[in-house]
Order: sequence, then structure tokens, then C-alpha cells
Amino acid sequence: MNHYNILLTIDLEDWFQVENFKKWIPFSSWSSQELRVEKNTHRILDILDSIEFKTPAPFLKNVKFDLPIKDNPGPHENPRATFFVLAWVAERLPDLVREIYSRGHEVASHGYYHRLCNIEPEEDLKKDLINSKKLLEDIIGAQVYGYRAPNFSIDNGVLQLIEKCGYAYDSSFNSFEMNKRYGQIDLGAHEKNGISFKISDTFHELPISNIKLGDFTLPWGGGGYFRLIPFFFFRYGVQTALKKENAYLFYIHPWEIDPDQPKVNEAAFYYRFRHYINIKKTHLKLNSLIKTFSKCRFITCAQYLRKTAHANL
Repeated sequence: MNHYNILLTIDLEDWFQVENFKKWIPFSSWSSQELRVEKNTHRILDILDSIEFKTPAPFLKNVKFDLPIKDNPGPHENPRATFFVLAWVAERLPDLVREIYSRGHEVASHGYYHRLCNIEPEEDLKKDLINSKKLLEDIIGAQVYGYRAPNFSIDNGVLQLIEKCGYAYDSSFNSFEMNKRYGQIDLGAHEKNGISFKISDTFHELPISNIKLGDFTLPWGGGGYFRLIPFFFFRYGVQTALKKENAYLFYIHPWEIDPDQPKVNEAAFYYRFRHYINIKKTHLKLNSLIKTFSKCRFITCAQYLRKTAHANL
């Protein structure tokens, strides 16, 4: 029996915190910028609450689904997602973090200051990892299991440090090598369970879902690639990933559904193109993606690891 799982993940940061704009919006100016992440996160939460698991997409009609199962959404429940929350935002909007958790979603860490992990001094990164985890746990009154590095800036040393700082899983590896900010890790020696890799008895890696075309990796996990690739083609890639792995991990940012955000016109054209491409359509596109695959189980990262990798979370 096939069990198709979609891991919808949200990197909860605001429009002025993206790496592409750091040259023009330094950290020292963050406190003076307009916070728009709360409204945009509510829009995502409302999308998830408006969709129920009822009718399968045409290509899934002959697939049997094991629904409901303990700790996963039932056939008439709403999708669940993992929100990787930037602690700088959580510090200012703790009620938003509590609402995410109270509405049935997982709260995980996106670090504190959105700095690239693989160039951050080890002691500073350790402090960032520990403090962001503790802040989020204090807000929701529950354990935080997962971490995602800003801009997927991971390497083997960073991965080891994440585990040492008390996390049960990381979801920072993006295998698309043409983006030089994305870090690389060696997963070849680790046991694979579905789309997860067992790094140790108490720690797992959940990579972003991409597609292999021969020796070339196509970036199919979400973000700007989701906005750039036509929906019918993107949908086909998701279908391909599900048939191969029985699971697919997708990511998006709240600012990607906000066409009215302030424009950083002084930024280089390439960065503006990457940030704003098709941003007016993302809200509808996300809604269509979830509805198209509404017969799949939209579960959190922690739920997936409990069921697939038997992780003790």
C-alpha cells in the first residue's frame, strides 16, 4: 500500500531579512522596517485551515491511502505544516508563534539572526542555535525538535553542531549545487528511511526534495523555483517525486505571498528578479498545490520522522 506524504514547511522570516537584500538592508536597520510577516503567516494558516482531505487528484485515484492513522491528519482534517521560525521574529511576535502551535502545526527553529551557518564562527553559531531553540520552547511551552539553516547554509561540521545543541533533526540540505550559498553534506554513508537520513540514533536529516535528471539536479523543493516554474510542470515534478519516494518536502516563505511588500529598488536586478518573480500569483499557486494533492497526507517533519524513521520525538 502506498502512503504519500507531503511535508509542507514554512521558513518564517520577513521580507527585509532575506540574504539577497542584506547589502541594502543591514541588520542594524531591521528594527525600523515594516513587519509584514504576521499578516502573511495568517494567510498561510487560513489556506491550510480552509482545505480538507477529501477528493484525490486524478492521477491518485487508484492509490490506496492509510487514513486515518495515529498522529497524522485524518481524511477530513486540515493539512499540517512545520514552521521554521526565525527567533528574531518570535521575540517580537510571540502570540503568532503560539497561534501556529495552537492550530496544530509544528514550531521549529530557523535560527536567531538569519546568518549563514557555514561562515559563522562556531561559538556564535552555537549560541544562536541554543538561544533560538530555548526562546521558541519558552513561547510554546513544548520541545522544539527541528532546525533549518538560513539559505540552506549547511556543512558536515554545522550538522554535527546542530545535533550537539539538542535538536532531533535538521532540514537544511538542498542538493541543488548551482546556488553557491547552499552548503553540501555527505549523506552517502547514512541509512535512508523514505526521504530522511539517520545521522545517529537520535538525529536525522530531512533534505529538500529535488529531482534528478541524469546527473543534473533540478531544484523542485519550492521557494523561487516554485514561483518560476509553470504550475502544470511543477505539479508533474511533485507527482514524480511522490511516486519515487512516497514523500515530498516543500518550502515557502510568508513574504512570497505578499505582492504589496516594500520594494528594494536599489538592489541589483538579479536579486530583485529572484525575489519578486511571479510573487502576485504565489498565494493562488500554493492553494492549488495543496488542493491538487489533497488526498496526500500533509504532515509535519516530526510526524514524518516518528512514522517513517521511528524517531523518538
